[in-house]
Parts: sequence; structure tokens; C-alpha cells
Amino acid sequence: MKKAVIGEKIGMTQIFDEHGDRVPVTVIEAGPCVVVQKKDADRDGYCAAQIGYKDIKLKYKKGARASKFAEKPNNITLPLLGHFAKADVAPKKVLCEFRFENCDDYKVGDLIKTDVFAVGESVDVTGVSKGKGWAGVIKRWNFSRLKESHGTGPCSRTGGSIGGCSNPSRVFKGKKMAGHLGTKRVTISNLKVIKIDAENNLIAIRGAIPGPNGSTVFIRDSIKVKEGSKKHA
Repeated sequence: MKKAVIGEKIGMTQIFDEHGDRVPVTVIEAGPCVVVQKKDADRDGYCAAQIGYKDIKLKYKKGARASKFAEKPNNITLPLLGHFAKADVAPKKVLCEFRFENCDDYKVGDLIKTDVFAVGESVDVTGVSKGKGWAGVIKRWNFSRLKESHGTGPCSRTGGSIGGCSNPSRVFKGKKMAGHLGTKRVTISNLKVIKIDAENNLIAIRGAIPGPNGSTVFIRDSIKVKEGSKKHA
């Protein structure tokens, strides 16, 4: 990984390219991010840069005992507050480490903006998928319905048998069954950067990305495409 940025999903729209073709894109407000901490191989065992995104508006307790808690915000812990103070950086909502190949190029306090990427590059986008609550096997795993006759009964949307009672006498781990659907960390690979608005910190990426509007996403250069390759449409 050579470059990465943290952003917030705004929503989907469409862009027309130079040939007049309609391109579906997801607009992301990416950055500006700031380097909060650097991990060193000698001290920490690996090289990485910790990046923060989006300022936290500190809130203080009010009332008769306000003077006692005047220096302690109630929406951030004191250790974390000291962590940002050490780096001389405003408290951030999101912190994430990236193991860059060129960690020496980053210094504490440096800003990382949308313009680290270029139009035409392939990127990987990671986010948390939408939560859909409890779902059956048809919606969750795309099962087919059972026969609606010959003894199936009024439960044609069930998953059917989950194993024999004598052998193996148990249900194997990973068996596809009904359960909680969504809210999982998902990465979409090889998405093409269509447009960049560095002035407003906006980046338009072709296709859909996981998560609802307003969710936090992580964008990094694609690991499956060789350097210099733009073979993706």
C-alpha cells in the first residue's frame, strides 16, 4: 500500500463521460486527513502511519458541578485527548492505521487530501455494509423455496435439513442458516476513480460501495492491479 485516505460516503449519482456514456458513481467526501502517529520498526515492530479524520466537537458537562469537570470533555476519554495533544492535532472521530510502503515520507501533522489519487486509478474501498436485521435463508443466502406440496407444510421458505441425526450427529460450523444479515466489513476491489474535486475534497468512484450514506469508508490503492495498470472499466 502506497497511499490511502479516510472519507464519508455521500451517495450515488451519475456522470457522463466524453463519449456520452452514463457512468454510475459513488461520491465520497475524502479527507482532509492528518497523520496523528507514526509506528517505528525498532520501537513497535512494524512501520505504519495512524491517520485521523473529521474533528470532534468537544462537549463539557453543565450545571452546578461544571467547575469540577471544566477541563474534562464528556465525549472523549482523557487518554485519547492526551494522544491528540501529544501530536498537536485536534481530536478526530476516526483513527486508522495504514502500513504504507513509504512510511518515511509521512510525518506527524501532515495532511492527506483527495488529490493523492488520480483519475483512472484503481482503488479498493472498505466499509461496513447496511444492517438488515434478522433474515431467512432465502434473503440471506439466496436459497430456493421448498416444494409447496407432498408434505412440505406451510413452511416452504425454510432451509430444510441441516444434517443427519446419527451421522454426523451435529451441525457443522459455517452452515448456512437464518441469522443476522449485514453490518459486516466489506471490501470492494478494483474500482475506478472517475472524477476528483480537490477543492471540495470530493472523489467520484465508479460503482457502488458498501454502507449507508454518511458512513465511514477507507480508500486505498488497489492491491490486485499492477502499478501503472488502468485496465478496469
